[in-house]
Formats: sequence, C-alpha cells, structure tokens
Amino acid sequence: MSTQSSRSPIGIIFLTVFISMVGFGIVIPVLPVYAKSEPFLLTPSQLGWLVGIFSLVQLFAAPLFGKLSDRIGRKPVLLVSVIGTAVGFFVIGKAEAAWMLFLGRIIDGASGGNIATAQACIADVTPPDKRSRAMGIIGAAFGLGFIMGPALGGILATYSHAAPFYAAGVLSIVNALLIWLRLPETYPAEKRGAHQARASLGEVFEGGRGMFIGLLLVASLLSTTGFAFIHVLFALFCGDQFQWGLRETSYAFAYVGVLAVFIQGGLLRRLLKRNIEKQLAAIGALFLAGSLFWLPRVSGTGTFLGSCALMAIGNGLLTPTLSGMASRYVHGRAQGRLMGLMTSAGSLGRFLGPALAVLPLPLTFSEMARPLTGDMLTAVQAGYLQAFTAGAGLVAASMVCILLLKVPAAPVEESPLGA
Repeated sequence: MSTQSSRSPIGIIFLTVFISMVGFGIVIPVLPVYAKSEPFLLTPSQLGWLVGIFSLVQLFAAPLFGKLSDRIGRKPVLLVSVIGTAVGFFVIGKAEAAWMLFLGRIIDGASGGNIATAQACIADVTPPDKRSRAMGIIGAAFGLGFIMGPALGGILATYSHAAPFYAAGVLSIVNALLIWLRLPETYPAEKRGAHQARASLGEVFEGGRGMFIGLLLVASLLSTTGFAFIHVLFALFCGDQFQWGLRETSYAFAYVGVLAVFIQGGLLRRLLKRNIEKQLAAIGALFLAGSLFWLPRVSGTGTFLGSCALMAIGNGLLTPTLSGMASRYVHGRAQGRLMGLMTSAGSLGRFLGPALAVLPLPLTFSEMARPLTGDMLTAVQAGYLQAFTAGAGLVAASMVCILLLKVPAAPVEESPLGA
C-alpha cells in the first residue's frame, strides 16, 4: 500500500523554484556593485571570476546532485541544496574580505542543484503527455521570481549592500522548511539505484545528426557567453552611465524580466505553432546581438530601455528555442544526455561571459571616485564599449551557427515491444 500523499506536489515545487529565483534575482544586480565597493575593491578580473565562479562550480556539482537524487531520492537532495544556498548567501552578507565573497559563491554553486532536482520531481509525478505543461509551470515560477527578485534587491540595497544577501539567505531557509514539511518524496524507493539504460555519448550524435547537434551546442555556448556579459556589466554600466543607484538598476532588471516572461509565455508559444524554430532562433540571436551592440551607445534613458526591450525579445526567442530543437530532434533515450550537454554549455558560458566581459575595463576601475569625470570617464566608457561589442560579436557568431543548421527529420521512436 502506498504511503505517498495523494496531494500533487506541483504547487510546492512551484513555490520552491519561485523562492529560489527570487533569492537569485535579489543578488544579481547587487553583487558586482557590492564587490567593487569598500572594503573589497575587487579588480575587474576578480569581479568577473566572482560572478562567474558560481556557474563554474555548478558545472561539476549539478551532475553529482542528479546522480545522488537517483540514489537516495529527490527530497533530501533538494533540501541539502537549498540549505547550502542559504549558507552561501549568509557568508557573502557577512563577508569582510574578498576571500569570503568567493567562499560564499563557491558554497552556493556547489549546492546549486535545486532547479534541476525540482524539474526531476516534476518528471517523476507527471505522465509524458502532460510534462511540457508542467515544465511550463516551472518556467512561470522561474520568470516571476526573476522579476520580483531584482526589484526587491534594489529596495533592500538602499539600507545596506549586505541586506539583499541576508534576505536571500532567509528566503532559502523558508524554502527549506517548506520542502521539509510539505514536499512528499516523488521518487519511489524501489527505483533508486536501479539500473536504467542510458544513451551513450555517441548515440546522441548518431543518425546523421552529428553536425546538427554540434552546431547547436556551439550556438548555445556562444550565445550564453555573450549574454552573460550583462551579469557583471549591467549594474556597473547603469551606475557609471546614468548615475543610477541599485534601486533604479534593479527595476531595469525587473523590466527585462517582465518582457522576457511575456515573450516566452505568450508570443513564442504562438509562433512555435508554425514550426519555424530555426528562423526564430536566428531572429532571437540577431535581436540579442543588436541589443548588446546598441547598449553602450545609448544617449539617454529612453534609448537604453529600448535596447533592454530588444535584449528581452532576443533572449526570449533564442534560449528556449535552442533547447526545444535539441530535445525534438534526438531519440527519447538520448534526450537526457543531450540536455545535460546543453546545460553544461550554458553553465560554461555563464562562467566565461563575466570572466571575459571585464577584461577591457581599467585595472583601477573599482578605485575610481564616482561620479566619473574626465579621462577616467573616457577610459571606462571605452571599456564598456569594447566589452558589450565583444558580447554582441559572440552572439552574432552563434547566429551564424544557427543559420548553418540543417534541421533533420524528427526521429521515429522505437516501440518498446520491438521483440
């Protein structure tokens, strides 16, 4: 007799992802400004590594969390992951030296398997024909959290730069309590540790799909790397270009998030009914590259918000479409391995992007008195111009890869009754 609750866990999984993304969104616009200020005064290269090291550590940690959740169940892995995230936030908030900032980010990245584990929970409790809709609910939680998080972070930062990190840590503790008290285990004990057939890496590329999959992976890496430039540069640019505080910058982040949710939740769904994924991905890359190229050349708030809108449209069309193409054109057995490769490409891009983005900035960037004037302003503006242009170039290169794609026929899934 099953002891599992009959109540669907989808609601609590929605809350889990939503709270996680609120915490993540709180930190994104605040971290670069926090780390370049007293007492840290990180150099540009240190800022890039600080922002990106979370994704670098997660690149190696997330697959281990996935294997562990198959062995011991989803709930304990999700619980440990969220608690680790809370510890990372608290360490950053309490930091008095640069090494503590890096330690907090490493702890957060090493325990950052909560989104992937939440998706596994959804897959456990939904039949295949309803899984896309259920994953859409997770996508909605992701988007809503990223809208609210930056706005909340900007408000909290008016009290102190550390306040957003403490708030994100408290939210993670609340998240852990909800998981512990309300989330049922979704992965039955009898399945844990059982041998399951997995596609070999070669099987992902078989059937004449090698070039197609290879170009998709390269396009994903290039576009994610280029877009990730904004993770470290956006808040810094807003402060130096417009003399905005963190509140105004965070509202700009939330504005991009609102538009991205509208694109992915409404417009993209209608457009995909026309079976034009390659064209949409190419248009998305074009818009995203154009927005990054335009951003450092804006002359006022209106044109800046216009470039942000173009960025939201471009990324909203590009990223989910690349993932959808990857999933659609391989056999079911190989989908898990391919999506793992796509996730790895994304994580690597989110590390490389910030690390590369800061290279054109002056070495004394963090020590310069604000507001910038004279030669210092000229040098910093030139750095932003070079950095955003390089990001645009990477996204444009991804567009070339997309245009070179020769989309194969969708695979015919083999019947399980083939004997």
